[in-house]
Amino acid sequence: MTPGAPSPPGARLAAVLQQLRQRTGLSLAQLANATTYSKSSWERYLNAKSLPPRSAVRELCRLADEPADRSLALLDIARADRTDDSTPTQGTPARQRTAARTDTPAPAPTTGRTDTGPSETAPTDHDHRRVNVVTALTSICAVVLGTLVIVNLPPSHREEAPPSTLPPVATGALCRHTACQDKDPITTRCGAEPLTLAEHESATGAWIQIRYSQECGTSWARMWGAVVGDRVEIRAGGPHGSLHSAQVTTPHEADTYVHTLMSVVGPGTSVRACFSPAAGGGKECFKAIPRMGL
Repeated sequence: MTPGAPSPPGARLAAVLQQLRQRTGLSLAQLANATTYSKSSWERYLNAKSLPPRSAVRELCRLADEPADRSLALLDIARADRTDDSTPTQGTPARQRTAARTDTPAPAPTTGRTDTGPSETAPTDHDHRRVNVVTALTSICAVVLGTLVIVNLPPSHREEAPPSTLPPVATGALCRHTACQDKDPITTRCGAEPLTLAEHESATGAWIQIRYSQECGTSWARMWGAVVGDRVEIRAGGPHGSLHSAQVTTPHEADTYVHTLMSVVGPGTSVRACFSPAAGGGKECFKAIPRMGL
């Protein structure tokens, strides 16, 4: 690995974070506004120039409607790999220093044996070979175990990514179409790979998106950058269609995002989202229509 180049685990983490950002549909500036981290910080995290803090990973996963467990596991692996590759003394890697110490066992205490073989205070050629074999096997097992952990880590969901990295897998949604009506997109996994049909920035700086899951056949709204008391609602299918709403009720929700429950929609169904600011004033509304083939 050349100086300054990211480690393979660090590069893999950055690729996953890039996919999550693409899923949100946010630019770096918008991502900075929606989180507690600056645009320059996100540029470093997304391009593997530095490892992000755990809280930054959690915030990006929340915005992308993605459970954070897998991304945090990749972060832990990248941190462990960076620690293992450090060179604390004399330019000799820690793994090599440990092996050197192990290859030369300490003299064993005299036990009073009366056999005429070689002295027990100095290891024989056989002892050296045995220690070398054990050391080699231990090193091989450690490498194999580390490889299995990385290889068997499940790949992430993705909307746009080169086919050569992290092949897409099924989202595993827990409901379809009418069975998803009035349910939460996160707990049903319908929010694992959604599309953004439309988005709107309110006069107060809050962002609202109309989200759509082709797999589940549903739509919902989500909002971030809001304040306590701000409200978002979404109606599917005209004035008398299904209506859901969500309101920011805590500072924690204001720091992350809120989303509504889902409504079943199909190609050509009109979906209308509206934002109502806590400070009062008229609603800000916008529409979207899922198209055939989305």
